[in-house]
Amino acid sequence: MSLEDAKTQIDHAFTRDDLKGLSFENVFGGAPSFLRRKYTKDLKGADFAVTGVPFDQAVTNRTGTRFGPRAIREASALQTVDKPYGWDFNLLEEFAIADYGDLAFDYADVAAFPAALHAHIAGLLAQGVGTVTLGGDHFITQPILKAYSEKFGPMSVIQFDAHTDTWQDDEFHRIDHGTFMYKAIKLGYVDPSRSVQVGIRTDNPDTLGVTIIDAREVHEIGPHRVAERIKGVVGDHPTYLTFDIDGLDPAFAPGTGTPVWGGLSSHQAAVALREIAGINLVGGDVVEVSPPFDTTGATAIAGAHVATEILCLLGAAKRAGH
Repeated sequence: MSLEDAKTQIDHAFTRDDLKGLSFENVFGGAPSFLRRKYTKDLKGADFAVTGVPFDQAVTNRTGTRFGPRAIREASALQTVDKPYGWDFNLLEEFAIADYGDLAFDYADVAAFPAALHAHIAGLLAQGVGTVTLGGDHFITQPILKAYSEKFGPMSVIQFDAHTDTWQDDEFHRIDHGTFMYKAIKLGYVDPSRSVQVGIRTDNPDTLGVTIIDAREVHEIGPHRVAERIKGVVGDHPTYLTFDIDGLDPAFAPGTGTPVWGGLSSHQAAVALREIAGINLVGGDVVEVSPPFDTTGATAIAGAHVATEILCLLGAAKRAGH
């Protein structure tokens, strides 16, 4: 850490000159953008944009994920003084990353929300950037996948989760975080034969053709082999990664709406994410971080690390020429 920089840097979210570089601003001070990236609506020259979606009106149990984007941004300040661990390149020095801020929507007009989010992400993709979205509950992934499929065709999806979210629901107007994947597949946004769900530990017999690596298998074969299996499923197809924080065991991420015991450890998730580097990842999200149910902040810290790893995977894909 540069002591001189720490003495002078403040509010890098607004005062930094460009979209690249480390930040030595005091962790406990200043405006909490994601990784101290610049808050901006000008994406000229940007490689990736981080955006927040503070929506939690689709949950089946505990609300609170509307506070997730803010908490994840604050927790990410711990990661700004060094390159992300375990990678052979420095994401923050090599790639231009903007914090685009949050989606604006009318909280009282829930029916209008999916179209608003779809337009938001489609607008970012039209500017040539990959996106990492901070949720918010898991419904948000459905309109995001719609935007991505319009650009790339039916997507491969890697989903870390305790739940498959493929419970049958043919009322497509319903807004439900537990059926987003069912609808995304039925609507043609997702290619299930090229998709994989990791960490599952709730019963839902109809997988809709998605490959399942449940939590027990993760524990038995280890994260290295999990990563190999993931890569074998998605191949070189354009891929979207969605990480429900309840994919982690509640011991590592208690701040979530529908926690289930027996989940992944932080170590298992970190290794699996890093070892799928090389896939054709084009976007991702981290969802279901609910700060009111975690007084320690550990869940938001985990969410911030996941979002950073997704950015690193996007960087690795771009370096590989995808």
